[in-house]
Amino acid sequence: MASIVRWIHRMPPRWFIRSIYDLHVISHIGGSCMSDAAPEAMHTMDNRSSGPMEDIVALVTSTGPWSSAALTALALSARFGGHVTGCYVDISLRGIHGSDIDPSALAMLMDVPQENHADRDAFRATARSMGVRSASWSVTRASIASTMRQVGAWHDLIVLERDILQEPSLFDALGEALVACRSPCLVLPPFWDGNADFKRVVIAWNGSIESVRAIHAALPFAKAAREVILIDGETPHYDDDPGQDPPFFPLNYLLTHDVPAKTHRIHVTPREAGSAIWRLAVQERADLLVTGAYGRSRLRERALGGATRYLLHHASIPMLVQH
Repeated sequence: MASIVRWIHRMPPRWFIRSIYDLHVISHIGGSCMSDAAPEAMHTMDNRSSGPMEDIVALVTSTGPWSSAALTALALSARFGGHVTGCYVDISLRGIHGSDIDPSALAMLMDVPQENHADRDAFRATARSMGVRSASWSVTRASIASTMRQVGAWHDLIVLERDILQEPSLFDALGEALVACRSPCLVLPPFWDGNADFKRVVIAWNGSIESVRAIHAALPFAKAAREVILIDGETPHYDDDPGQDPPFFPLNYLLTHDVPAKTHRIHVTPREAGSAIWRLAVQERADLLVTGAYGRSRLRERALGGATRYLLHHASIPMLVQH
């Protein structure tokens, strides 16, 4: 005890005050957030390592058996040493459009989903069996777009299945959700087996701010991959270009983060971009495709055709996308 007192006396006053404040804040946050964590994992929280993806959320569509989004999110959480949240989306909510829907009106239209404690316990048990350090369970009572916008605020990655909705509303609702959340989203193709070992990562770059965000979000996957391929489809800039924004050089950025990449340069029209990217991804035997989402409005993509819509429709591998 005396040694602790001497240590405190030696600390700068400002540091000591800040430490006490942080301890107070952490104790309050921990009290509210830890209540739904797996009990066996709680004792490891203080010793957890700072990973590249601390919080991953899966939009769960099936609990028996677990949907591919749940299994993939659990595998990624085990791999990166992070926390995983299973967020169950009832089938009655999956066809609702609009990010802002009055909950009272929603309640009159349908039975509001309630939490199933058996599902919660089963999710925690599955997480423990897969080596996940901490897991929680929730049930949404809102549309997919609203749910993704909300959970994206405190998660590093959202994992969902492309066929969480059925056509013809699939791409309109999915596009709405991707634009609303502005978070990195791992979109899984139909019948995905939950495998999250992405050895060959293909990154599509076109110079847009959305593709910059996607490359940044993909760093954990790129660092863990055996090979990274950059598809460079940016429109060339010239010396007399009056652009004033700080330039972003994707290959240099990856190298700065110890990610060597080989580059494919493509020259195609916007209408041809999606099919060209997918052909190269197949040619490179990609396990994961990284791309910005909806660099132009969803209305224009719907009317004219666009890379995002094409890839979401045709890709048979997971896609990491971000608006």
